[in-house]
Amino acid sequence: MKKKHPNGNAKPPPDLGGATVTLEMVAQEAGVSASTVSRILNGTAAVSEPKRRAVDQAIARLGFVPNPVARGLAGGRTLSVGVVTQALDSPYYGAALRGIEDELDKAGYSALFVSGHWNAAAEARCIETLRSRRVDGIVVLTGRLSDRALRACAKSLPVVVTGRSLRAPGLYALNFDDFEGGRQATQHLLSLGHRRVAFIAGDPAHPDANERHRGYRAALEEAGVAYDARLVVPGAFHEESGLRAVESLLKKGVGFTAIFAANDQMAFGAALGLQRHGLRVPDDVSLVGFDDLPGSLYSIPPLSTVHQPLYEVGVLAASAMLQLLRGEAPVAQMPAPRFIARESSRRLAG
Repeated sequence: MKKKHPNGNAKPPPDLGGATVTLEMVAQEAGVSASTVSRILNGTAAVSEPKRRAVDQAIARLGFVPNPVARGLAGGRTLSVGVVTQALDSPYYGAALRGIEDELDKAGYSALFVSGHWNAAAEARCIETLRSRRVDGIVVLTGRLSDRALRACAKSLPVVVTGRSLRAPGLYALNFDDFEGGRQATQHLLSLGHRRVAFIAGDPAHPDANERHRGYRAALEEAGVAYDARLVVPGAFHEESGLRAVESLLKKGVGFTAIFAANDQMAFGAALGLQRHGLRVPDDVSLVGFDDLPGSLYSIPPLSTVHQPLYEVGVLAASAMLQLLRGEAPVAQMPAPRFIARESSRRLAG
C-alpha cells in the first residue's frame, strides 16, 4: 500500500541530488511534451487548463527557473514589454503599473517602465529607447503622442494604448468612458438639491479632462440647470491646482454649494482650500472627485468619487498585449464608470 503524502494527494518533490532542473524534466513530470512546456512559458500556446495547471505544478515541485535569455533567443523575443507612463510617482499610474507588472509576470514577461511626463517629444524618445532594448511590444498609458505616431509604431511592434479610441493593425486601444463618469458625478450632486455646482477642470490638452467637462455640462442640461462659465475653473490634475482653484472661486465671489473636481488629487487640494477659509465639507460645501484613488477612502471626510478601476486597467492592458503577441485579437473591455457616494457629499439643507 502506497503511503499518502502529508500534503494530501500532492506528489512529493523528487530528489534531484542537486542537479539543474531542465525544461525536459518539467515536461516529463507534467506528462506533456517539452515543446508544449516551452510554448506555455513563452505565452504562445493555446492549451487546455488541465495541461497548463500540470505544467505550473511541475515547475513548482521541481523548483524550475526559466532562463529568459535562452527563451527569448529561441522564440525570437526578449520576453519584455515596454511601458510608457507619464509619472512613475503618480498615485493614479502606480496602480495601473502594478496591474501591468502582475499580469505580465504570470506569462513570464518583464516590464520596462519609462516616463514621458506629458510631453510628446519625451514620449517619442521613450519609444525609441524601448525599441533599442528590443522589447516585444509597447503599452502606452494615455500621453500626448499623436495617433499617427502610435499607428506608425504599431507597424513594427504590437501597441496597446489607454485613453484613446483608435483602430489600426497591430494596435489595441482601451478607453474609459470619462463622459459618463463626469455626468454621473454631476448628476449625484444635482440629485442632492445642489444647483450651484462648481467644476475644477483638468488640463484641456488631455482628452479625459475634456470628456469629464462635457459630462458635467450634459448633466446640467439634463436637469435644466443653466451652465455658468464663472463656476468653471482650470486645474492641472494635481493637489496644488485644486487648492488654487478654490482660491480663485472664492476670490470671484461666485456663490456655490458643491464642487466637482475632475480628479481626486484636485479634490484633496480643494478640501484644504475650503478648510483654510473656514468652510466645512460637506456641511458648507459638498465635494466629489474622480478616479477613486486609494487615499479617497481615508480622506477626511471620505471622498465621494467616480470609481475608475486603475489596477484593472493595467491588467487589461497587459492582457491585450499578451493576446497581440500570441497573434490573437484582444477582447479586453474597460468596465463602465461607477459613482461611489461617501461622506463628502450631502443633501443641500433647507
